[in-house]
Amino acid sequence: MGKALKLPKTECCVSKTRCDRCPIRMLKEGSLPTGYGVRKRKLVRFDSTGTKVKKAKKADLAAAMRREKKQQKSGRKKLVA
Repeated sequence: MGKALKLPKTECCVSKTRCDRCPIRMLKEGSLPTGYGVRKRKLVRFDSTGTKVKKAKKADLAAAMRREKKQQKSGRKKLVA
């Protein structure tokens, strides 16, 4: 079996040292899936235009993370071949 996905928390816990799942830290590293961002220490989802903001749901987030991981894997194979 593969590694478990590290989903970000839906809200930052405001600790001095950022935890592994902190949405602010993941945004800075660039490990949040596309279309997701952080507003007022809460994880939000942007629409395709980037203007409307919706509250992020765990199920949607998990699906987006899986999609991104699959795209990264398929992209690597294409570069090698």
